[in-house]
Amino acid sequence: MNNHKQLNISHHLKKWYTINKRSLPWRDTNNPYKIWISEIILQQTRVTQGLEYYLRFIKRFPTVNILAQASETDVLKEWQGLGYYSRARNLHATAKKIVSFYDSKIPDNYNDIISLKGIGDYTAAAILSIAYNKPYAVVDGNVYRVLSRLFAIDTPVDSSLGKKEFKEIAYNLLDEINPGTHNQALMEFGALHCTPFQPLCKSCPLQDICISKELNKQFDFPVKQKKSKVRSRYFNYFNVNYNGYSFFNKRIGKDIWKNMYEFPLIETDEEVDLTQLFEADSFKTLFANANVAFILKQTQVKHILTHQHIYTNFYEVEATKLNEYFVSNFLKIEIDEIHTLPMPRLIHRYLEYK
Repeated sequence: MNNHKQLNISHHLKKWYTINKRSLPWRDTNNPYKIWISEIILQQTRVTQGLEYYLRFIKRFPTVNILAQASETDVLKEWQGLGYYSRARNLHATAKKIVSFYDSKIPDNYNDIISLKGIGDYTAAAILSIAYNKPYAVVDGNVYRVLSRLFAIDTPVDSSLGKKEFKEIAYNLLDEINPGTHNQALMEFGALHCTPFQPLCKSCPLQDICISKELNKQFDFPVKQKKSKVRSRYFNYFNVNYNGYSFFNKRIGKDIWKNMYEFPLIETDEEVDLTQLFEADSFKTLFANANVAFILKQTQVKHILTHQHIYTNFYEVEATKLNEYFVSNFLKIEIDEIHTLPMPRLIHRYLEYK
């Protein structure tokens, strides 16, 4: 790629960005903390949804020190509904490390910032270029799409070779004088103009040099490898009401929703009804020698995650007697205080509409 074409692409992108960029709060600052928070929130999240969470999160935790001093429960509660909760746990852990090891300042060099939990190459490049004006190129989904169409690259973007190839191209295009503006322009262009299903090719400032447009193959790019198999899971939740109290379990281990709270759960290999649950050993463990009445409140609620589809039945349980195992193995909480717990969006929705 010659220098003229490189400069021309960056120039057109920045000119387009000046006219068309959205007004977003993290673009009105070079505060590395706020940029970091915005980048983590916007991972796997649309801007329209992320904006509300960003404003609320920054209001609740306006500095890295305040975030570090908060409890993980408080952080997860503010994150509730965004999903991918490891992002929130990593934010909290990294805030503590920044305070302890970096004098409460987000590092301005690549080796230090990439060593922080939850910060990968993309996030490191975004913070360094936008907050510190350092020449690091960002490559996200929007960038993959723009570059693959612009140069008609058929290397799968989700392959090791593809990631290496696109990163090299992104660095070749980078405006090293204004890397932050260049990166934001490229990402915004992909988000608003060179969109997945309705790219605005007729008004594209790069149409004269876009190879996929010349070939009329815009929709053939980007190329991806075969999708991972989606796993189906079947959850049966029990919302137990016992003298004005309910019961919750804190999820632990390497699974979804780590450190979030949920109702007592029986997971089965397939969809089952209450009669079949009565025969399960796990059901007998929960409710042996108890006086309980069951009502099927919501049936077959489908919750879609990236690689999992969760099919859920919610049972409301009125109890006048519970066994020792149940009482000792679940968190007992007044029903009026349930809202203080961080919980998966699936359960939060159930509580909203029950």
